[in-house]
Amino acid sequence: MPHAALATLATLSGRDARRIARHAQAADTARFLHPAQQALLHRRGWLTMLAPRSAGGAELPLPHVVRLEEAVAAADGSMGWVLTLCAGAGWFAGFLAPELARAIIGTPRVCLGGSGAATGYAEEEGDGYRITGSWDYASGAPIATHFTLNARLQRAGQPLPDADGKPRIRAFLVPAALVQLVPSWNSLGMRASASHSYRIDGQWLAKEHGFTIDASAATAAGPLYRYPFYSLAYVTLAANVAGMAGHFMELAEECMRHRRHARAGLPLLEVPEVISMLQSKKDTYSAARARFYAVLDDSWTTVAGGAALDEPAMQAVQTSSLDLVAACRAAVDGLYPYCGLYAAREDSAINRVWRDFHTASQHSLLLP
Repeated sequence: MPHAALATLATLSGRDARRIARHAQAADTARFLHPAQQALLHRRGWLTMLAPRSAGGAELPLPHVVRLEEAVAAADGSMGWVLTLCAGAGWFAGFLAPELARAIIGTPRVCLGGSGAATGYAEEEGDGYRITGSWDYASGAPIATHFTLNARLQRAGQPLPDADGKPRIRAFLVPAALVQLVPSWNSLGMRASASHSYRIDGQWLAKEHGFTIDASAATAAGPLYRYPFYSLAYVTLAANVAGMAGHFMELAEECMRHRRHARAGLPLLEVPEVISMLQSKKDTYSAARARFYAVLDDSWTTVAGGAALDEPAMQAVQTSSLDLVAACRAAVDGLYPYCGLYAAREDSAINRVWRDFHTASQHSLLLP
């Protein structure tokens, strides 16, 4: 892919941002992404932006990906989440056999969804495995062409232990034809992410569909596949939360512009204490966001230069991500009471963003 095309993929134009935002309320009501939003995901190639170039993906530098995901989440939290989780599943193509990776990424309108929980079993059978189980929270499930999952390995019905005596767990990539969707997503927010459950009932899968998520097992040579999985998860999830929080703060300030302080008898934005509080939230958010991107960019420079992230570097990525999420929570929760009953209306943009934020930030990796 030409460098100019890669640069286009890595940025969100104003036109695309407006298109995403224009359909966000309809998507929330329908509980899945609007067709125009879906079309944009495919047309821009965003769902394969983390897949290897050798397999037909864009293999964009991680800092570009994270900034794009933040921008999309700012336009619509649900779309940002689907993009992030499905593009993240596409990253696993860098750990598959190259021929299989090319076949999967080359699937028309390809979209990989899935779950990281090991809530199923993979029974050894011939030259493959028979998969059984159920998994929750597959964002983008209705358009997924393939699903990723973790399963505990078995032989003759008995668990296969690892070196520490614990159950061996393996990741798999399964065609959607073998999967049964279970509509289950009834959350307060992130409604259009359609993060439904899915199940597999005794379907056989060739062993090539199993893979190990570790730099030593990567089949693609680029630095993306040497970047630690959990570090990648932290930065991409935190960027989504930051995008939603930034959008909320803009909408909150607009709400505050039209309200008066009952006791002070002044417009809210003329009350010194309110002005100070608002600026403090903005400054704390901006500082945490700047630190987050500085750490991300440094970590990427290290990996792209051929070195591995050591434990302190990985801890810095985690800490900066969680610090950013904490600043976002403080900003959203601190400003919401100043926004009035309009912000409590389910059909208002600020209410949708508030609901999306408080749903996305429940992800287990983002616990303080």
